[in-house]
Amino acid sequence: MLGASVILGLSTCALALNARYEGDYGYGYGYGVPASKSSSTSTCIDSTTTSKPTPDYSKTVYVPTPLSSASYAYGHGYNSSGAHGYGHNKSSATSSYKHGHKTTTATYPYKFSHSSGVPYPTGRGNNTSSVKPGPTGTAKADCAPYWLEDIKHQGLASFNPNANSYQVFRNVKDFGAKGDGRTDDTAAIQRAITEGNRCTPGFCESSTTTPAIVYFPGGTYVISSSIIDYYYTQIIGNPNCLPTIQASANFSTTAGIGLIDGSPYQGSGPRVGKTGYGPTNTFFRQIRNLILDTTKIPANITARGVHWPTAQTTSLQNVVFNLNAASGTQHEGLFVEEGSGGFMTDLVFNGGNYGFNVGNQQFTTRNLTFNNVNTAINQLWDWGWTYSGVVINNCKVGLNISAGGPAAVNVGSITLFDSEINNTPVGIITARTDSSEPAAAGSVYLENVKLNNVGVAVQGPNGAYLVGGTTTIAAWADGHRYLPNGPVEARGAIAASKRPASLLDASGKYYTRSKPQYGSVPLSNFLSARTLGCAGDGKTDDTKALSAAILKAKAEGKILFIDAGYYVVTDTIYVPPGSKIVGEALATVILSSGQAFNDMNAPKAVVVVAKPGETGSVELSDLFLSTKGQQMGAVLLEYNLGTYSGEPAGLWDVHTRIGGFAGSDLQAPQCVKTPEVTITAATLDRDCIAAYMSIHITKFAAGLYMENNWLWTADHDLDDALNNNTQITIYAGRGLLVESQRGGIWLYGTAVEHHVKYEYQFVDTRDIFMGQIQTETAYYQPNPDATIPFPENAALSDPVFTPSPSGNAADGWGLRILRSNNILGYGVGLYSFFDNYSTKCSDVGAGARCQTRIFSVEGDRNSYDINIYNLNTVGSTQMITRDGVDLASNVDNNSTFVDTINIFRINSFGQ
Repeated sequence: MLGASVILGLSTCALALNARYEGDYGYGYGYGVPASKSSSTSTCIDSTTTSKPTPDYSKTVYVPTPLSSASYAYGHGYNSSGAHGYGHNKSSATSSYKHGHKTTTATYPYKFSHSSGVPYPTGRGNNTSSVKPGPTGTAKADCAPYWLEDIKHQGLASFNPNANSYQVFRNVKDFGAKGDGRTDDTAAIQRAITEGNRCTPGFCESSTTTPAIVYFPGGTYVISSSIIDYYYTQIIGNPNCLPTIQASANFSTTAGIGLIDGSPYQGSGPRVGKTGYGPTNTFFRQIRNLILDTTKIPANITARGVHWPTAQTTSLQNVVFNLNAASGTQHEGLFVEEGSGGFMTDLVFNGGNYGFNVGNQQFTTRNLTFNNVNTAINQLWDWGWTYSGVVINNCKVGLNISAGGPAAVNVGSITLFDSEINNTPVGIITARTDSSEPAAAGSVYLENVKLNNVGVAVQGPNGAYLVGGTTTIAAWADGHRYLPNGPVEARGAIAASKRPASLLDASGKYYTRSKPQYGSVPLSNFLSARTLGCAGDGKTDDTKALSAAILKAKAEGKILFIDAGYYVVTDTIYVPPGSKIVGEALATVILSSGQAFNDMNAPKAVVVVAKPGETGSVELSDLFLSTKGQQMGAVLLEYNLGTYSGEPAGLWDVHTRIGGFAGSDLQAPQCVKTPEVTITAATLDRDCIAAYMSIHITKFAAGLYMENNWLWTADHDLDDALNNNTQITIYAGRGLLVESQRGGIWLYGTAVEHHVKYEYQFVDTRDIFMGQIQTETAYYQPNPDATIPFPENAALSDPVFTPSPSGNAADGWGLRILRSNNILGYGVGLYSFFDNYSTKCSDVGAGARCQTRIFSVEGDRNSYDINIYNLNTVGSTQMITRDGVDLASNVDNNSTFVDTINIFRINSFGQ
């Protein structure tokens, strides 16, 4: 995932406080000077000094300009004990940031003292949403057992150098954590995360060979400094009684950002001054079922629950943030300043200055509750952000999207629906005006937003745009409209979407359903794939064993737990109706191999859910589907199941990952990029043709709920021996194809990237909901273009491409809709960053020339009732094409880094 680098300022200095389980840092203070100076100025403050500078993390300013265009200043101070303090200052003509950090001569981020004697480790389901924590977010130590804690732990990191001894599941109590509300558990928790030579922030870009679940039983875990999260880590609490991570009164707010820091800023090493992991390449992580408590930290100190600069296949679920609510509070629940997400759901914020203080390319967030927060959501920047099911109670401001002001609007677009704002003076603050710049930025779409005792619903820079009161906003928008022609600059009420009944719950809202965690299901109702004879070692052919395990679990009415590991299959795996399957640590991978999947003239499913005509339901979660080596005919998932009554079937965190990982035989040594070579059908490396299609939802399917799914053809090597995310060229023919004749398909927080012909394609279908979809065009195109290596398949309604002299008219589509109706997109991001691996085509001012067209609606009057809200494109000259005619050009809709259209509609019968 590529994205523009965005940095937020933190402070001019940060102090390394001496805390339990840490070595003596002492104190260092540095401040920067202009980059043109030959040296920096530094000041030392000894650890015994009583007067120490106080860090200030509250001033955060978005930097929209490229890093190279701004001046840079750097300062460095240290004391006799070897403690270092770094100060960074970067500025441009329009904006600036400051960043403070600390480190020591010890290995960052911690130098642990193990004198405390912390031991080393020894070697029918719940169909409703996640456990809803109460408003106070209290934890219990005596709670019902949870199957994930008690099941036999035998998951494998199949391609880890020490696969037989590497520990995937880690209970923090096995590492010495007490959870008694008194003991400082910082070091024990950190050891549970770091044990096993894992991917350390600042020194490891990424790795798929060191996955882990870090599990918290019920209890209260006191910490005195940030818990540093690692790559490919799932932090999971017992959903039956949410464990609390509580900051102590002497919590060090300078050793990291937040109680959990997902990517700490680095004071040394190869990523000095940056987050520990590249934010747009930070994948495969979760935090769920926790209470995070900062209430013991004084209100006037900036404290955060979670620092979360992340990308795809990441999620926060079922987390309560209890923040100090005293007057003048500077506490924040969630801080996000960079990345390319992502999904969050079922979050509760109590107190604090900000609940959300966030900026990211795109995110899908739903079921968020804010109680007594000064500003519920402070939007630092975005391209597109979708909010659904938000409840704001007794706050001062609901959403502040005014970052940058009218002269330099930083927020691309916000989509808010099925939400409510209660007892709050100002619902939304925006910077957008009739003359604000960029012209299309600050786009807002509201639908079914209930107000109760709200002073002003939408506040502009010079007055109210929409009055408040006690009412329901049916639909209101501010931005560029295409109905279907445009652009029309408009602000005000608009007719709401005609919502298909098949997509709604009993209250008339769009249906949602959180990933089942089976908290109430006893251990006896689970079967383990490895216990049933599967190897999962990445070598053994598990086709028969895995098929037998799936059928056995279904026959016995049990849930199949597929332990972490790579399960090689050489023939199709059939999943019958009624199946419930859950993976482990996002490290359960079904890996196709062999000639059965290697004929592009006879494509074959790796996994097939139901046979055509079968009905019922399934629940699949936390699974990856992948291919090994050349697999020219592999369809990773074929979905045939019809669900016509009761709860829809669901795929939660079910992903496809094609190439770019250890064990795939599709890494940098095999599939190197060759932009300097003209690629033709004769010269193309056929060994790197790795899949025919990612997911096919066939005409027989209906009633499918998908949430947080990433269908990714690798653009870089995640396990690159050089540790620099080396770009690679992998060919996968098609992304997500939906042909369901009955429809009833929900796509919450889905992303599809780097396929040859298209990312999303809807054909002869209906009733499709999209909540912030996101795509990227393959980086190598147009060398070769989308005409090779896969021939057109008319039976699948493949697009017909005609290459042109300009070279980029035959790039794959981001979204293609054919002869379909009732298609609703609440946030759509279609990105094309590259032209033959060069990003010059998407540079600001380059004219968006990476590809000619990216979104197509075809079928004349047979494509109708199409509603797209907040369409954001990158690098495409034309934003919308209808039956071959271009409707919207990027030059008319310049926004932040993206180009933005607020509303695109084709009404009934194609009008």
